[in-house]
Amino acid sequence: MADLAALLDDYAAECADLENLVAPLAPEQWKTPTPAPRWDIATQIAHLTWTDEVSLIAATDADAFAAFLAEAAPRGLTIVDDGAEEIAQTPPADLLIRWRNGRAQLLAALAAVPAGTKLPWFGPPMSAASMLSARIMETWAHGQDVADALDVTRVPTARLRTVAHISVRARNYAYLVNGESGPTEEFRVELTAPDGTLWTWGPEDAPQRVTGPALDFCLVTTQRRHREDTALTTEGPDADHWLGIAQAFAGPPGPGREAGQFA
Repeated sequence: MADLAALLDDYAAECADLENLVAPLAPEQWKTPTPAPRWDIATQIAHLTWTDEVSLIAATDADAFAAFLAEAAPRGLTIVDDGAEEIAQTPPADLLIRWRNGRAQLLAALAAVPAGTKLPWFGPPMSAASMLSARIMETWAHGQDVADALDVTRVPTARLRTVAHISVRARNYAYLVNGESGPTEEFRVELTAPDGTLWTWGPEDAPQRVTGPALDFCLVTTQRRHREDTALTTEGPDADHWLGIAQAFAGPPGPGREAGQFA
């Protein structure tokens, strides 16, 4: 995977691309519904803002983050949606500034994390690089919701490699949250990058395989497209089943998107 400096640059660039979509919008356009149930564009940006701010606490004050977790524990995962919905009530111009300032602070904080340091999180502790990778993935995925709401086609970039890497690493997690036991052997994943090169994971001779465009793989594993609406192909029943449950994000299985929804 990329080093910390490259991930910092990629995160800044992913956020900037999304900001270019929302900054010109009129206030009423921030209320445009997105494919995520009950979430408009403002809620999407509010969710990213909330997560950046919580990530900043984790990166700068472990004790404060532990106190936050203890206070949030009775509410479970509802705290995430509640946080997004509360921040979404902020006037769009103020929300844009809050999101911009929060991510700038997070970038500075993660750049200053000493090598080898593990940061607390809702799950296992993670490195600054892992936290950045997760922020890139989530910003790209929620940015896709915004792009779909605005009927905009985004140009895929090499930053998809981070999204794809998280998706491959999260294979067994997808089985776990679906109450299934994952296969013990690795799969081969071969993806065509936006520049035409090949990105690969897993043994070359693995009988279970997923191949196709990197963009399609990332859309499926972040559950922004149904697999039937992509050019992905599989070999082997386990790989085929995995594409039906794959998720790059933490939390319970999402509803995904219906086949043909974006045809």
